[in-house]
Amino acid sequence: MCDSPGHHHHEHGHAHAHHEHGHRASGVEQFRVVVTGKGGVGKTSMTALLARQLARRAFRVLALDADPQMNLPYALGIPRETARTLVPLGQNHDYVEEKTGARPGTGYGLMLRLNPDVDDVVDRFGVVGPDGVRLVVMGTVVQPATGCLCPENSLLSSVIDAMSLRTGEVVLLDTQAGVEHFGRALARGFRHALVVTDPTFNGVQVALHAARLSRQLGIAAVHLVVNRVVDAGPDLARVHGIIHDEGGFAFASEHVLPWDPRLMACEPTVAPLLADPGSRFADAVTRLGDALVETEQVLSCRS
Repeated sequence: MCDSPGHHHHEHGHAHAHHEHGHRASGVEQFRVVVTGKGGVGKTSMTALLARQLARRAFRVLALDADPQMNLPYALGIPRETARTLVPLGQNHDYVEEKTGARPGTGYGLMLRLNPDVDDVVDRFGVVGPDGVRLVVMGTVVQPATGCLCPENSLLSSVIDAMSLRTGEVVLLDTQAGVEHFGRALARGFRHALVVTDPTFNGVQVALHAARLSRQLGIAAVHLVVNRVVDAGPDLARVHGIIHDEGGFAFASEHVLPWDPRLMACEPTVAPLLADPGSRFADAVTRLGDALVETEQVLSCRS
């Protein structure tokens, strides 16, 4: 809605009443979010919980797993017997050959289709999980700057392009650890970046690097998510101090996800947190979703 108020900065876990959000599924035609950050900071659990919460708010949600560890199916709550059968697109040699004209591992310098038509990828390989979240397991996306013109990279790059053209749904892309892979192959069509860190020096350094790359690649709204916060005062002071010492960064919004030992207890799925009305972590992710929706509405009005 173009008369919506601007999004909130510095979301630090203040409680507020939940709203009915079904009507807000309109006005988010280009709602695409890439999730990045250091390995082990909780990106996948947060992405899974956010996906299911948004689906419960009447959004159509497509989750893309671009992490070679392939943990997102389990986190979403897809049955393990189904999750174990999923083959990443980059390793689906028949599909790669069908679309690019070349089979992975057959050598370089081949004549291959660099922009194959992959509009059928979600219908053919998407799995419907709990709450109606659709999942596509992609596998590792290689940054084009590395010079790889292999068939699988051509396919995955085209899949990202196809996702950027999808409308009327929320697309959440959970990426692999680090930022080395993070380039135009991931940024195309995504105008939100969730940069996730924990309150550690290394985590914040990687997050800051990813945030600056996101900005350079033209992603409009870069959000900071500080996960595993035990004591908000000193933990956030540490994070902000590191950011300040490294030259600062103007994030579109900042969010705090409190440490919740129940995440470990319910691993690998986030389903028990959805059923727990007292989960501070789930409440914080709900507020993160609110901020993303509000920011998306503002961006939609400007475009």
